[in-house]
Amino acid sequence: FSCSHLEEKTQWEHPKSGKRKRVAGDLPYGWEQETDENGQVYFVDHINKRTTYLDPRLAFTVEDNPIKPTTRQKYDGNSTAMEILQGRDLSGKVVIITGANSGIGFETAKSLALHGACVILACRSLARGNDAVQRILGEWHKAKVEAMTLDLASLQSVQHFAEAFKSKNLPLHILICNAAVFGAPWSLTEDGLESTFQVNHLGHFYLVQLLEDVLRQSSPARVVVVSSESHRFTEIKDSSGQLDFSLLSPPKKDYWAMLAYNRSKLCNILFSNELNRRLSPHGVTSNSVHPGNMIYSSIHRNWWVYTLLFTLARPFTKSM
Repeated sequence: FSCSHLEEKTQWEHPKSGKRKRVAGDLPYGWEQETDENGQVYFVDHINKRTTYLDPRLAFTVEDNPIKPTTRQKYDGNSTAMEILQGRDLSGKVVIITGANSGIGFETAKSLALHGACVILACRSLARGNDAVQRILGEWHKAKVEAMTLDLASLQSVQHFAEAFKSKNLPLHILICNAAVFGAPWSLTEDGLESTFQVNHLGHFYLVQLLEDVLRQSSPARVVVVSSESHRFTEIKDSSGQLDFSLLSPPKKDYWAMLAYNRSKLCNILFSNELNRRLSPHGVTSNSVHPGNMIYSSIHRNWWVYTLLFTLARPFTKSM
């Protein structure tokens, strides 16, 4: 076992196989390196409230000259955010996540914050956003997290949010368009548009337009749009194959909640693809993602039938 203070890495050789392994990369999230009064280095685990003189990275040693596995082998449908972020240092990265006070948005915010990113939770309710901030700080007191008000059902609120963010003079490396409503009854927003379409798609579309200049200046940057496999079960064209705008924001008599959701998710993907085509030459990529089928979050809250379906599916689906 050898220790190099200059290269800040440790190395050990297996007594039987002779395989050399080394400890590299950042400490696991929530760990910090300290020095005691005798000059001995020790490690503090803030999350589990314990102290050790043993480098926690020894649990994550890597073989010298390992064969790098492909992404397909490395991660699968059971992988957690923490596994994927293992060893990543996101210090200095600024992230905005919409709908980050609950569900997948909250888990995403927490995971990124625990790996050093500065995360802004863009939430309709500032009180719920601040509660989420406190929950993250409870796991790691040094997390850089802040809640800001963003109501996607109001284009004026989207504009105010973008202005408030820009006034901080921060870069923006990651924008995650996560907020969504599902199974909502028909209603119009203050802008006169059907709510599901505006919250799930149009509000995000407008948000990205307003923050596009900051994303470009911060490149390499990325936009992630949370869509859904359910985008496959709808159409937004009329019989002659043209885009039918009346389908996007339908009147009450033509409204069906599930179809409205599916259409908004299809819009997410079309938007993300076109955004990537336009901005990737400028160092800003965009990807849409299916988060998994019927994950038990609060998205089903609008109708008891959906709640029942999600509850029945819960044992067979991925946890938050």
